[in-house]
Amino acid sequence: MKVALLSGGVGGARFARGLVDAVDPAGVTVIGNVGDDLDVLGLAVSPDLDSIIYALAGLHDEERGWGRSGETWEALATVSSLGGEDWFRLGDRDLGLHLVRTQALRAGEPLSAVTARLARALAIVAAIVPATDDRLRTWIDTPAGSFPFQEWFVARCHRDEVDGVRFEGVARPAPGVLEALGGADAILIAPSNPYVSIWPILAVEEIRAALATRGVPCVAVSPLVGGRAVKGPADRMLARMAGGTTPAHVAGCYGGLIDALVVDETDGTGPLAVRRIVTQTLMTDLDASRRLAEIALGAA
Repeated sequence: MKVALLSGGVGGARFARGLVDAVDPAGVTVIGNVGDDLDVLGLAVSPDLDSIIYALAGLHDEERGWGRSGETWEALATVSSLGGEDWFRLGDRDLGLHLVRTQALRAGEPLSAVTARLARALAIVAAIVPATDDRLRTWIDTPAGSFPFQEWFVARCHRDEVDGVRFEGVARPAPGVLEALGGADAILIAPSNPYVSIWPILAVEEIRAALATRGVPCVAVSPLVGGRAVKGPADRMLARMAGGTTPAHVAGCYGGLIDALVVDETDGTGPLAVRRIVTQTLMTDLDASRRLAEIALGAA
């Protein structure tokens, strides 16, 4: 079975880990968000791609929810002591990946090729591809002003309410993206924040068009449990920009692009424009992630 998964980091990465346990990973392509990529201390950092890589390589820090397990922070402590920029936390183990990526990008290698090489080096069987090799950046509009995503999310601790999300850059799909979508038996959308994790992928017009004209089912998994986000500000953003946090509000973020929505058993039973699949969606461990992936695939 061939599956294409649109994913952000953290929750999306955990779902991806369950997916490759549910089906042959050789048939899985994870299309990752790059809208929140940034430069940190001269290094090219792709937070969502990195979360996916670490999760599929079995290196993800389950307790912290992001980054590598067994991480240390000596380099960042030195940066801080020297008055350097330390608001974005780069661990010592994590630095190695960013150094390799940055060197390759500066040598002219596209992000998709670098990502594939990193995945191979870590013995990852599934394909991981960025939505685009082009520069695409997510901006958050708030009452306090407009901020690049990571500045709002990390430096400002996403305390500002969000009035809008927009994307800077004209982007084409990275090699392999349209092929994965066109050749898939099922398309899944991970339980990621629709606005800042999935919309940047859909901001690539050819990707959105591929979903709109799909010939196979597309199933999204809601990132909410009981109307609340497990991590992050998705519920606050939905409440402010969509008017609520019901399954209908989540599905509304994907109008015309999905056939079914997997929702938690604690969420409401109101009207829904697409097929509703009710289950326990909280991914407490890898077994729960695998079961959720199996249910999403079963709905396709």
